[in-house]
Amino acid sequence: MARRHRTAPPSPLPQRDGIDPVRLRLPADPAGEWTTVRDHLVARFGDAIGVERVDAILRAGRFVGVDGPVAGEEPYTAGRYVWFHREFAPEERVPFGIGIVYRDERIVVADKPHFLATTPRGRHVTETALARLRRELGLPELQPAHRLDRLTAGLALFVVRTGDRGAYQTLFRDRRVRKEYEAVAAYDPAVALPVTVRSRIEKERGTLAAREVPGEPNSESRIELLEHRGGLGRYRLSPATGRTHQLRVHMNSLGLPLLHDPVYPVVREEGPPGQDDYTRPLQLLARVLEFTDPVTGEPYRFESRLRLMPLV
Repeated sequence: MARRHRTAPPSPLPQRDGIDPVRLRLPADPAGEWTTVRDHLVARFGDAIGVERVDAILRAGRFVGVDGPVAGEEPYTAGRYVWFHREFAPEERVPFGIGIVYRDERIVVADKPHFLATTPRGRHVTETALARLRRELGLPELQPAHRLDRLTAGLALFVVRTGDRGAYQTLFRDRRVRKEYEAVAAYDPAVALPVTVRSRIEKERGTLAAREVPGEPNSESRIELLEHRGGLGRYRLSPATGRTHQLRVHMNSLGLPLLHDPVYPVVREEGPPGQDDYTRPLQLLARVLEFTDPVTGEPYRFESRLRLMPLV
């Protein structure tokens, strides 16, 4: 008989600053290493935050089960669910608002500003588009259907109800969303445009830059010149695939790196938190999203209201 998947109970803790609590399911303990809940929590988190900190969190009642705060001396029970809120380092507010291009009972289409991460990751947690929108719109179940790089501005699609998320994510997975970007980069009359660039892009965990390598192409971008003036060009970029940094890599491979790109062609290491130069945003904008709604069958086309720098 197949094992029946156990559904986790709802969290007894509300979101904090738009961030869900962490949920733990206490693992099996065949060797009997953990007599109490505290034994496991110390083994799991003691090296990272210190045993004293684990004990302080327990005393404060911040580890919570379905019936309320968990006491450290309670007997260890494998399979039990425990929730808690992580402690977040203070984050500088990105000084730009998030525009709402469209909103209904199923989706929110937002204009994400430069420098704001889409979802919590690494040192960007509460100061992300997802956390902000949950707080500002009062939509605790809000989830992204896809992700824009932190340095890229423009249209991002969010799903209002958790149960609908899969349908909208599938649109992006199956390449049924037409995406159009705009970029500003150097102008070189020797580069023949329009052109479709296909290459194999790989990005290793822990490295900032993706790279093109020999092999079967896994990325495709259509690149067109819209106008040029003063040594700069404005380009329309239409990706058929969605590899990490794909458009930036392809433009760089043509000898046309995007203006103010801190990674291509030369990696500039990310500075301390709060050290972004907000006067020099990466000149890349997710300008158009076009798709057929998977729930209603209605066709949608959205355009960003943000603008890149003018050519002078």
